Amino acid sequence: MKNLVKLFLTLTLLFGSHFAVAEVVNINTADAQTLAANIIGVGEKRALAIIAFRDEHGPFKSVDELTQVKGIALKLVDKNRENLAITDVK
Repeated sequence: MKNLVKLFLTLTLLFGSHFAVAEVVNINTADAQTLAANIIGVGEKRALAIIAFRDEHGPFKSVDELTQVKGIALKLVDKNRENLAITDVK
């Protein structure tokens, strides 16, 4: 039984981040820290690129427009689609 508990804890630590639920994030208003924390595959550098694109081109009209940001592919958008919004979600 002890070994089973150890195994469970080890697996939880190893794979726990893959099961974490991200918050819905408004890509038109979120800061870099919020974008990086809630979009799987987006770190600080990509989050700053999203903000720079948004500042230059105005607000995103759709989530799919994220693919116009350098380093953001459709696969990344599809992976996060349920957690991305262009308006505030209540």
